[in-house]
Amino acid sequence: MSMLSAQQDDAVMAEINITPFTDVLLVLLIIFMILAALVTPPGFQKELPNNNSSSSLDQNNKREIDVLVNNRGVIFVDNNRTNAQDIYYVMSQTAAKRGHIHVAITADSKAPYGTIIRILDAAKESNLDDVGFVTS
Repeated sequence: MSMLSAQQDDAVMAEINITPFTDVLLVLLIIFMILAALVTPPGFQKELPNNNSSSSLDQNNKREIDVLVNNRGVIFVDNNRTNAQDIYYVMSQTAAKRGHIHVAITADSKAPYGTIIRILDAAKESNLDDVGFVTS
């Protein structure tokens, strides 16, 4: 019996202890989580445009089409009132004048959903693919 236990002591251990490796990975994970919270990418430091200064710009030189929808479903395209049927014509004319630029949709939370869908459809038919929603 003593010979059998001596042979077992001389055998190479085939298992790897991964506890220290796991500890190091957890410490690195915590360090990266803290660093990610402290460092902000340079793209997040942009300032939002002031609405008062935008009125002095020429409407044809603006870099985006501003679409506003109030809670009753009234649509304003670049501060000009339009309705849901004429939005297709207005968007195509604006796209023809200014080219393919960004469409910024600002909608009231109680605005009719169908009106928003019509605006998105009008932008798509006018080949305006860069559409975004403005939030506050």
